[in-house]
Amino acid sequence: MSNGNSSAKDRPSVGRTLQQARIDAKMTVDEVSSSTRVRIPIVHAIEQDDFSRCGGEVYARGHVRTLARAVGLDPAEVIELYNEQHGVAPAPVPAAPVFEAERIRPEPRRPNWTAAMVAAIVAVIGFVGFTFFSGDEDDASARAEGNPSPSATQQQQEGGGQQGTEQPDRPDPSESAVAAVPADKVTVRATIQGGESWLSVHDSSGQLIYEGVLQDGQSETFTDDEQLDLVLGNAGAVQLHVNGKEIEDVGEMGQVQRLSYTPGDPEEG
Repeated sequence: MSNGNSSAKDRPSVGRTLQQARIDAKMTVDEVSSSTRVRIPIVHAIEQDDFSRCGGEVYARGHVRTLARAVGLDPAEVIELYNEQHGVAPAPVPAAPVFEAERIRPEPRRPNWTAAMVAAIVAVIGFVGFTFFSGDEDDASARAEGNPSPSATQQQQEGGGQQGTEQPDRPDPSESAVAAVPADKVTVRATIQGGESWLSVHDSSGQLIYEGVLQDGQSETFTDDEQLDLVLGNAGAVQLHVNGKEIEDVGEMGQVQRLSYTPGDPEEG
């Protein structure tokens, strides 16, 4: 798409390029919105080169990348055109941790082997000492009370059969979690796996109920009577359970996703 002999101003705008690619792909705005989960008004605005409805520069770049991929364009070339036409320079790596929608790369940490070895040695010494003294106290108590040793009692139980009532079967934890979800509400649980992600959640009244960065292994649960609207900064690292059911293929690493769920989601079939 790019041409080194012509400037960005001589080429069609980003919005016009995305619109023409959509038309060539014989896709409607509704179909693009459904496949990318970018709302229809925002798709229309971007095709008119109006990026004010995207919510900021980071979201605008994320939407442009998502729409380009949906209509068969190279996202990197469209982003390059966007940067040239809007005077956006590549963002420098910040000194402090901030949200980067294009790609979140956790900073590697060097392992402290010395501290780990010292902690392991202390743990082993403590475990051996506890076992030694605990065993002596148990044997002394058993001899003083005239009771058989724990091993003898275990052998008697194995020879004579187990006594007592049988424990009732416990329900599977995952089944209990699904059963606990209210049928008349929408419940979304977001869990981070393999990275980190910025997350914002609005309820059905449009009020912001959560905004922040979740690290690998962290999770949050949100509930509303009618609808929850989510924005995921790094969709590939987010695992979603909606109304007790896992959502497959939330998005790709570095991809910005806007999602909405109601009490009936996800629809069966």
